[in-house]
Amino acid sequence: MGKVTGFLEYERLEEGYEPVANRLKNWREFVITLNAEQSKQQGARCMDCGTPFCNSGCPINNIIPDFNDLVYRGDWAQALDVLHSTNNFPEFTGRVCPAPCEAACTLNVNDDPVGIKSIEHAIIDRGWAEGWVQAQPAVARTGKAVAVVGSGPAGLAAAQQLARAGHAVTVFEKNSRIGGLLRYGIPDFKMEKSHIDRRIAQMQAEGVTFRTGVLVGDLGAGSKVTNDAKETISPAQLRAQFDAVLLTGGAESSRDLPVPGRELDGVHYAMEFLPQQNKVVAGDKVKGQISAAGKHVIVIGGGDTGSDCVGTSNRHGAASVTQFELMPQPPEEENRPLTWPYWPYKLRTSSSHEEGCERTFAIATKEFIGGTGKDKGRVVALKTVQVQWQGGRMVEVPGSEQEWKADLVLLAMGFVSPVSGVLEAFGIEKDARGNAKASTEAQGGYRTNVDKVFAAGDMRRGQSLVVWAIREGRQAARAVDEYLMGSSTLPR
Repeated sequence: MGKVTGFLEYERLEEGYEPVANRLKNWREFVITLNAEQSKQQGARCMDCGTPFCNSGCPINNIIPDFNDLVYRGDWAQALDVLHSTNNFPEFTGRVCPAPCEAACTLNVNDDPVGIKSIEHAIIDRGWAEGWVQAQPAVARTGKAVAVVGSGPAGLAAAQQLARAGHAVTVFEKNSRIGGLLRYGIPDFKMEKSHIDRRIAQMQAEGVTFRTGVLVGDLGAGSKVTNDAKETISPAQLRAQFDAVLLTGGAESSRDLPVPGRELDGVHYAMEFLPQQNKVVAGDKVKGQISAAGKHVIVIGGGDTGSDCVGTSNRHGAASVTQFELMPQPPEEENRPLTWPYWPYKLRTSSSHEEGCERTFAIATKEFIGGTGKDKGRVVALKTVQVQWQGGRMVEVPGSEQEWKADLVLLAMGFVSPVSGVLEAFGIEKDARGNAKASTEAQGGYRTNVDKVFAAGDMRRGQSLVVWAIREGRQAARAVDEYLMGSSTLPR
């Protein structure tokens, strides 16, 4: 463990933020990471519990007490090896993971948890700075070829693992740049895309081939999903050319809000709005970009995607930003004895909220209102009603109707499933939620009903976290390797 009495002597140290006025002027990351001494102090707080709940709280089962101890002792290179043993991309999770490991930390029972995420962030950033992150090409090739469809965190993790096992891996991405929802769903101020580019270079050195602008299957008529594809490949072609196919696309089918006025201009899915800005930051040309500049913006949906819309709107220079949440406001502090070591239900305020946002809870949108004259056909307001939850049912509060000025409405209510057209093109059986039906069992896991075809990440489990996608990508890679070779030495 770190220092035996460290948890008694040291308080939790939080990563800092640049001032709001500064960070709203650009699209760069603004988190101030812990320095080496601060990271050592955080590592000293780790109690090396008899049962380290942080390990099980982490979806990829990071060996957290070990790398905490190594950072405390100053062995950063070994700490990076331990971190990489379970996580292909700690620079992603160290920036955008909500850190369920910290909720599960034993100190969190009656104190502030160890800053596990900040330590992870510091380890990987130092690893890159010191040149410790190197390509690990396979010693021998297997002669087997694998297609990975989708280049988000699940696809990238699977591709890297399979390439290191000696397979010839080709990653197909329908958009013009690699990264999937890491690239197009997460704003640059939360994660700059140079982190993805470094990993792409590493993976290319390990033998992975990337093909962008290629759509596999069909998105369906009228799809609003971001798609730059200039080439389409059929599932039959892919299955004929490769020994195995792994589907790892994101959950890109956004939840809609079918109320009167939905067709008005100015009402958009969040995933129409966010990818455009990421493309602009990357230097791509975007025709007819949706802008929040000078507008009264209402974001419907209180999750991470909604928060990203808030931060992006503020950087555009919105006149005002309001965020609606259908559920009642959570308590500011969780009931720790009741919830620990599980993910607690409590009010979460993001850095984007702190930059300027009015938040309203227990509110439902009844209608989008269009303008007249020059504003005909455009949204100018919306009508809402307060709601209460009684016996698990939503009930409107009489007399609580209200009208809100709105020039831009962003729908950020989550995602219902992966794109159904892709699964249907392959003939893959779906579960009740519209995801690819496949188990996670050690034997036969991640296999679909279609021969040679596997599914992982959002494609299999639905909308989830980056860390869950990495876990599924790694486990699916082992399943594919076992299918091709009869056994596998890849970690599960």
